[in-house]
Amino acid sequence: MRPTWSEVSLSRLRHNFRVVQEHVGAGVTVCAVVKGDAYGHGAVECARALEAEGATWFGVTSTEEGVALREAGVHARILLMTSYWRGEEQDVIRYQLTPTVWEWWQVGALEAELNKRIGGPFPVHVKVDTGMARLGVPDFYMNLFLRRLKAAKAIVLEGMFSHLASAEVLDARDAEAQATRFAEFDELAREHGFAPAYLHLANSAAVEGRPALWRNMVRPGMVLYGYALPLTTTQGKEWLPPLPVEHVLTWKTRIISLKDLPEGQGVGYKGAFVTQRPTKLAILPVGYADGLSRHLSSRGRMIVRGHYAPIVGIVSMDITTIDVSDVPGAAVGDEVTILGAEGEASVDAWEHARLRGTIPYEV
Repeated sequence: MRPTWSEVSLSRLRHNFRVVQEHVGAGVTVCAVVKGDAYGHGAVECARALEAEGATWFGVTSTEEGVALREAGVHARILLMTSYWRGEEQDVIRYQLTPTVWEWWQVGALEAELNKRIGGPFPVHVKVDTGMARLGVPDFYMNLFLRRLKAAKAIVLEGMFSHLASAEVLDARDAEAQATRFAEFDELAREHGFAPAYLHLANSAAVEGRPALWRNMVRPGMVLYGYALPLTTTQGKEWLPPLPVEHVLTWKTRIISLKDLPEGQGVGYKGAFVTQRPTKLAILPVGYADGLSRHLSSRGRMIVRGHYAPIVGIVSMDITTIDVSDVPGAAVGDEVTILGAEGEASVDAWEHARLRGTIPYEV
C-alpha cells in the first residue's frame, strides 16, 4: 500500500482523559468531545478507549455521528451538541441519543415521536445563547420556551449548557458576562420547576484555566488529543497551565525516491524553489490530497533520522519533496515524520497552523 499513514496512540488518549478528570476533580463529569471523527483521530476507536478508561459521556455534532458510535458498541451517554435534523427523531430515540434543543420544532417533533413509542420521560439538554449569537435559546424567548418544554410531558430537561466565545483570554469580560447570563438562565429554569442535573459551559480552554466556569460537567475536546491551549490576557501575556497531556497523533510517510541535483535547479511546479547548492532531494508520497497544505510549500519541515528536512518546492496533490542534504545516510524506505517527534526533533500541529495562518484544530 501507499506508504503514508497516521498512528493514533490510544494509551496517550487514555492518559490525557485521566489528566483532565484529575484536574477537574471527581465531582465534575467529563463529556469527552469526539465530534469531527474525534478531531480526525477516529471517533469509534477513541470512544471505545475512552469508555474503557471511564468516560460516561461523549459529545458529537450530529445524529449520524451518534448512531455510528452506538452501532460500534459504545454504551455511554451521547450528547448531540447541535441537535438533530428534521426526520431524525426516530433514530434519536431508537439509539438513545441525548439531543440538544433550543427551537420549538425540536421539542414538538421529539414529543410527537415519543408519544407514538415509549411516552418518555426522555432526557434533553437545552442550549442557551449567552452571547455567542449562534445556537441557543435567547433570553427574550426563554420564558416561552420553558413553558413549551414544561407542557411536553414525555420530555425531561436533564441539562442546560452554553458555549464560551473567548475562554482562552483569561481576563476577557465577555466570558464572565456569559457566565452571569448562564446563571440567570439556570435560575429562570428552576423558577419554572425544572432541576437540570447537568450544567456545562467549559470547553478545553475553560477546563485548563477557568475553574470558576466548570459547573458540574465540562466538555474537553482538543486537550484530550494532546494540545493544551495557550491562555492569554487582553495584554497579550501568555500562560500555559501545567496539564501534562501528550500528542495522540503522529503522521508519517516514507522516502520513495532520492535525486541528486546541481546548484541552480528548479524543483517542482513552476520551478518555485531553486537549489542554492548541490542538493539531495527526497520524494515523498504525500500531498494536499492527504491534508498536507500547499501553504507549507518551501516553508514547512519534516523529520528524517532525527534531523529536520525542509520542504522544498510546491506541495502537489500526492507528491512532496524535501531537502535531505544534511541528513546523514538518508535512504529510500526511510520513515519521514510529518507530525510528531523523533529524538530531539518535533513538528506539531501548532507549527503547521502558524505557517498556514490557521489553528491546530483545522490541521
